[in-house]
Amino acid sequence: MRVSIASLALLALADNVSANLHSLAVAAGKKYFGTATDNNELADSSYTAITKDPKYFGQITPANGQKWDYTESRQGVFQYSYADVVPRFAKTNGQLVRCHTLLYRSQTPTWVTSGSWSKDQMTAVIKTHIENLVGHYKGQCYSWDVVNEAVDDEGQYRETVFYKVLGLDHITLAFNTAHAVDPEAKLYYNDYNIENPNPKQKKTVELVKYLQAAKAPLHGVGLQGHFIVGSMPSQADLETVANEFAGLGVDVAYTELDVKFTKLPYTGEGLQEQADAYAAVVKACLNVDACVGWTIWDWTDKYSWVPNTFPGQGGACLFDSNLKPKPAYDAVVAALEAAVKKSASTQSAATPTATATTDLSLKPTSTVVSTSVAESAQSTGAAPVTNTTAAETASATSSDVIASVTTLPLSSASGAAANATAIYTNGTATVTGSAGVVTSIAGSIVPGDVLPTATPGYAVTTAAPGGEVSGVYGSLPVPTQTAVPISPTPISPCERKRLRRMKKREALAARKSVA
Repeated sequence: MRVSIASLALLALADNVSANLHSLAVAAGKKYFGTATDNNELADSSYTAITKDPKYFGQITPANGQKWDYTESRQGVFQYSYADVVPRFAKTNGQLVRCHTLLYRSQTPTWVTSGSWSKDQMTAVIKTHIENLVGHYKGQCYSWDVVNEAVDDEGQYRETVFYKVLGLDHITLAFNTAHAVDPEAKLYYNDYNIENPNPKQKKTVELVKYLQAAKAPLHGVGLQGHFIVGSMPSQADLETVANEFAGLGVDVAYTELDVKFTKLPYTGEGLQEQADAYAAVVKACLNVDACVGWTIWDWTDKYSWVPNTFPGQGGACLFDSNLKPKPAYDAVVAALEAAVKKSASTQSAATPTATATTDLSLKPTSTVVSTSVAESAQSTGAAPVTNTTAAETASATSSDVIASVTTLPLSSASGAAANATAIYTNGTATVTGSAGVVTSIAGSIVPGDVLPTATPGYAVTTAAPGGEVSGVYGSLPVPTQTAVPISPTPISPCERKRLRRMKKREALAARKSVA
């Protein structure tokens, strides 16, 4: 049996020692593997060398810089010099940004929490803050944690200043305001201790249903994932909860993952237990289609938040304080590699013949003008490109057409598996970085759908029989683009003559046999 090009690429990725957390996560069908970071840490060159590497981390979350006390410490006075540092770092390195956070019970200035507000005044305060903050980062945030930790540990709504004045209306207000300012950003509710079944998790389910009934634009639930070695939920419980949220029609993500030791120093046995805990979280997300990825709450114990918040505790991250990987890191990589190999094996079994190469070009117009690849290539000034080698890509690159070629799994074909289909950005594929690196692909549109103008980049792929993506083409920046329907590669004149001669010989042989 011959396997597909995409399947071979997946197997090669899994066996490649340079493949790492984010690379493997995407190959396994997820959107990202990311990390939180903070401004002071980025002065550490050894730390930054890994943090900026998109093979490790395809997504970055600002741990503190975008919170209210950093951005509007005085009413109506917005300051972004500190808040901009991490998003700018991520943009430079072609990484997604999960922006964090708009409304939070903590790290909110006293002028907000100690004020005496009417409903109209509080509404105005919230709207002003969110409109300014989301507006400042419009187009830069893959997602926003809109409301953070609104449910307490007993499963009741927290008596924050926002809740006391507006009740649950403050949450719908926050989501509606954020969406109105940046309709392309994914909007999340984010909380801790909702990863396994308990009263707080059940209250969060109730909150999701309330927001949906109120038509609030809630797109996902962030499971923070601050766990403790020795008190870890089972993988089965993790999957049960993730599936329960997914069943409500929202995405889920592990947004602040770490697994701390309550007693230090840790032992070898404890490190293995920590490794098993991390692996369980990774496997749980892999087993839930709606789980889009993982964000660790920093990757090294050197900069973990735990020791400062819980004295005597720590060791929560994948790397130790010397920036050396711990068994937990190896366990995460192993879980991702296993998922990639499983995906490749499944694709190989489902694809009996080699994947055919398909040519695809784009014409910069708002309407479909041609169904011919050759005609499209002439109009753009670029030759049709086959998705095989980087050398071929370089030789055929046009400044307006092709930015990169890669091979990735298609996590959701949406009926496109049997036919070549155009896949585009802004919800289905995301292109980041000046080189047009594709970080994920999910879903599909039909050829002829118009790519929007307000996107940072685009990607067009060919989906071969079996659902694997055999090529990715992108460009930055992007004007209005239209996906051109795919047509078969034209037969050359020489090949046409050869086929005619063959048919003549076959006809002559048939007449002789009859005679």
